[in-house]
Amino acid sequence: MTQAAADRAGAAGQDITPLLEPLQIGQLRLRNRFVMPGMQRFGCVGGAPSDRLREYYRRRALGGTALVIAEACAVDHPSSASNGIFARIDASTRDAWRSCVEAVHEAGGRMFLQLWHAGAVDTGGTDVAPDFTALSPSGLAHPGKPFGRAATAAELAAIREAFVRGAVCAREIGADGVEVHACHGYLLDQFLWPRTNLRTDRYGGASIADRATFPAEVLQAVRQATGPDFVVSVRISQWKEADYEAKIAADAAELGQLVSILRASGADLFHVSTRRFWTPEWAGSDLGLAGWVKSLTDAPVIAVGSVGLDVDVMATLYGQEARPTGASRIEDLLRRFRRGDFDLVSVGRSLIGDPDWVAKMRDGRSAQIRPFRRADLEWLSA
Repeated sequence: MTQAAADRAGAAGQDITPLLEPLQIGQLRLRNRFVMPGMQRFGCVGGAPSDRLREYYRRRALGGTALVIAEACAVDHPSSASNGIFARIDASTRDAWRSCVEAVHEAGGRMFLQLWHAGAVDTGGTDVAPDFTALSPSGLAHPGKPFGRAATAAELAAIREAFVRGAVCAREIGADGVEVHACHGYLLDQFLWPRTNLRTDRYGGASIADRATFPAEVLQAVRQATGPDFVVSVRISQWKEADYEAKIAADAAELGQLVSILRASGADLFHVSTRRFWTPEWAGSDLGLAGWVKSLTDAPVIAVGSVGLDVDVMATLYGQEARPTGASRIEDLLRRFRRGDFDLVSVGRSLIGDPDWVAKMRDGRSAQIRPFRRADLEWLSA
């Protein structure tokens, strides 16, 4: 028997019962521990989700996923995204997003909207407004790559209020929560990373506590505007799309400071993005970043990173075909879950490939799972 066949046979009998237990987060009850993370699918028209995107979300909920997180929604500020291909959350798109939320609810799932600002990342496109100016901590997408300029304190206040409006809108249309995007090298993450935050005012500095000031202000403002019962998640990462080895926290002590600040500012949930969930964050321990965050907070933690696949998302985006990993990786995921490293797990590309991935894993039908293929990324925009 080949190793691939052995993996398939083992996975067919994989007992994922621990991941099927419900979870309560404040007033929100999730039916199991599976999450579909926000992934840019380019299924919006004028910032509003298309009928096809709504159906995409609904099918993942119908297929057993407990929590569906919308793709990154640009907040209502002129600097949030350089072109119109991205999702937006504002008065003109709220009804379309309401339809998505209702569809997910009808399918038995829960849904968050993800609030995002690109910062100094040049997202390209052909319909960039002639007066568009990218705003960020210091006008740097990454070291050596300037784009736009540093935002003034007044502009940051306006951006903060745009996050608040997005969160209030999400609550009003029936979303179960919001996720504040502070990862992968975009605006809020640019404040956290010392190589893109060179500010000398209160929003910059040598310590992680200084650099976390603006992201913390955003979280605090969102929390105050939406009330104590609306779930607020924050998504963080060490890695950036422009630098896989980047670190916002040099060690566990710095990570602990950051997590404590974000928790005190209103975060109910930490969505910890890594390229591979099994990769140790620091020498001397096999804990991934999610496991470290969980060890430093009382809040629930979502782990993510190539669940079910052998290569990370960036390798996929640059042309490498991913292959299913079979039973061995699922067993490692379960081992870490039983150990208490995280409370929820995000499944990204595997759910793009098969909307029933969760149901098939639950029912012992993993051999029937349709493998993800890179061409699946083009489905919505085809």
